[in-house]
Amino acid sequence: MKKIGILHGKETTFPEAFVARVNAKNVKGVQAEAALVEELMQGEPTPYAVMIDRISQDVPFYRAYLKNAALNGTAVLNNPFWWSADEKYFNNCLATKIGVPVPRTVLLPSKQMPPDTSGQSFRNLKYPLEWERMIEYLGGFPLFMKPHAGGGWKNVYKVHNFDEFFEAYNETGTLVMLLQEAIDFDAYFRCYCLGGKHIRIMDYEPRNPHHLRYVADHKVSKALRDEMYGHVVRLNDALGYDFNTVEFAIRGGIPYAIDFCNPAPDADVHSVGEENFEWVVETAANMTIERALAHQDGANNLSWGSYVGGAVDGRLPGLPGQNSTQAAVKIAPEKASKVKKA
Repeated sequence: MKKIGILHGKETTFPEAFVARVNAKNVKGVQAEAALVEELMQGEPTPYAVMIDRISQDVPFYRAYLKNAALNGTAVLNNPFWWSADEKYFNNCLATKIGVPVPRTVLLPSKQMPPDTSGQSFRNLKYPLEWERMIEYLGGFPLFMKPHAGGGWKNVYKVHNFDEFFEAYNETGTLVMLLQEAIDFDAYFRCYCLGGKHIRIMDYEPRNPHHLRYVADHKVSKALRDEMYGHVVRLNDALGYDFNTVEFAIRGGIPYAIDFCNPAPDADVHSVGEENFEWVVETAANMTIERALAHQDGANNLSWGSYVGGAVDGRLPGLPGQNSTQAAVKIAPEKASKVKKA
């Protein structure tokens, strides 16, 4: 029996619907359940061929559990090793190498020194930093400031001048922050990407109340939607995520990737709406069944992005032999022509 487990926290609608959908398909030798984490002895396998991780970003114990599970052959979605290493500043840096437009961004050192450090710990850091130079690079105010590793709109500030910037910066404590160009957008989209090839582009309005953000209908061309599709493929191929969302702000006809490090994105029916929810449940069920049937006991069944994979032979993103069109052909041949045009 190939068991599929889902590891989750407070959320209910997606995990329950996912388990029910997998089991309703009655695929011989495949069964899904809410994962049960028992006593964890080092090096011992879990009973799961596949696991969807929806909570380890908040529970370090679960992240360690999943790394051991992966070591013993479980296909953990998403790869817990890469998820631990990834963060939003690197995401943006990577996007600049694979041809995906992103807002201009700078990284700020934490306002307060981390525990067990002193001024000597920062002897390599220029002091004082040239704040005016950074603001000029970003194109001037207004700007967004947000944690370089985090999500859920926590500790996010919009600042309109130096006084607001320093007031907000003084509140960030030991958080490492991004300072980012504000994209005054004409339309906004949130795109699910499952299995690197199943993509749903959803009209989205972040300025609406949370439960109404998916109630939007942006009038944009098919060519622009195809371009976003190609960018989603490129980003997730490079990052290697099995379950992720990419957000685009459209300014002047250009889709800027705003946030694409969302390995446990919102999938609650009350916020994403019935149609999007149905797509996520059905696609996730099919994806995990496919992974369970392809599972090899004791093997490395994780997904690794082309950025990490290219390191084996010294290639970097965007260099010959690893361009976005080739990545798209590998992952989504039925959409390759769209990506070539994008």
